[in-house]
Amino acid sequence: METQRPGSTSHTGSGARRVVSAGTIAGDSVRNLSEEDLGKVQEIMLDVNQGTIAYAVLSFGGFLGMGDKLFAVPWKALTLVHDEKYFLLDVDKEVLEAAPGFDKDNWPDFSDLTWGQGIHDHYGKTPYWNREGE
Repeated sequence: METQRPGSTSHTGSGARRVVSAGTIAGDSVRNLSEEDLGKVQEIMLDVNQGTIAYAVLSFGGFLGMGDKLFAVPWKALTLVHDEKYFLLDVDKEVLEAAPGFDKDNWPDFSDLTWGQGIHDHYGKTPYWNREGE
């Protein structure tokens, strides 16, 4: 059996990344269908009780990493573009700019389901804790 080192990828028959370490995702860019830059993935938030990735935290705005606003985006709202190593978020830049954001010193309570419902509603996604049989 072949052992992979941390940070390496597991591939499907099509050559697509299927299993990756969270560390390899941090820093990946996020774009929309118009190829507009929507920021970078800063963190991956796990729901350890559900055993799933809950959110990606995106950094957007600011200049040279200073003054960036952070946004929680439902994980299911992102699609990995395998060959280019970026994530696609199918929203206009204005939707992200209007999203509830936070700064690096004042993070929301990611376990608050009311807050989480609002985030999922903003992006038009069913909350991961309500997805039965998916």
